[in-house]
Amino acid sequence: MAQLTYLKALNWAFLFLEEHAKEREAARFLLLGRKHWTTTQLVLHYHDEMPTAEYDQYQADLNAFIADQPAQYILGYANFYGRDFKVTPATLIPRLETEELVEWVLDATQPKNRPLKVLDVGTGTGAIAITLACEHPEWEVTAIDISPEAIAVAQVNARQLNAHVNFIVGDFLTPVMGQQFDVIVSNPPYIAQDERHVMDASVLKYEPDLALFADNNGLAFYERFAKEVRAYLKPDGQLYLEFGYQQKETIVRLFERESTDVAVTIKKDMANWSRMARVGYDFNRNLV
Repeated sequence: MAQLTYLKALNWAFLFLEEHAKEREAARFLLLGRKHWTTTQLVLHYHDEMPTAEYDQYQADLNAFIADQPAQYILGYANFYGRDFKVTPATLIPRLETEELVEWVLDATQPKNRPLKVLDVGTGTGAIAITLACEHPEWEVTAIDISPEAIAVAQVNARQLNAHVNFIVGDFLTPVMGQQFDVIVSNPPYIAQDERHVMDASVLKYEPDLALFADNNGLAFYERFAKEVRAYLKPDGQLYLEFGYQQKETIVRLFERESTDVAVTIKKDMANWSRMARVGYDFNRNLV
């Protein structure tokens, strides 16, 4: 029998996924992910023999993928802002757009003569909170999620990445009632229930509904932020939100309806969709 090399295994995997009408590049992603290789490292090992145990695992991974299991769940981790985060079906898989939200927070937040107090609402894997804590170890970072299973995953990620984050199980802002923050950031559930029919089967089958769907056409959490968040911000504090690409106008109206002293700044993602908002208030004015 001819020697099975990594290149031969990869080429077979490309064909296998094409035959099952699946994205062929997942073959490379899964192989690189299992080996923790870069593309360059894979090329350097193209003609090395692939051990039988690795090939068996690779076949199992590909079969799971054609059964709609997301590649990140198959591998057990996802990369976010240059770091690997454990993911399970209890947590949403961190997306590239959320990296852009984190980048905005880091770029826009001015240093002060004290550590900043930061809150991540709906933390999931902890990707946002842990990344901010890793980039700014001096910040005091708290993260909330209603799911105990998600918080358990986030705690594992924090330990593995040596990040100091205070994780709390609870609903929305309730666990930090009476506290105020310099930065509050959230990527809340924002998909409407009636959008299920346009979503990928892998997302619907494996990612948690709790982290995806929200009532009131996906706006429930933005309505709560608009009504409640002002009391949780310090006078120069800012709220950063990710939202769906069609929700910009509605979200701006929600905040402007609740407060006359609010300023909402919208930012587009790399695909040129309006996907992020920064909300601040003029605390020198009285609310009407």
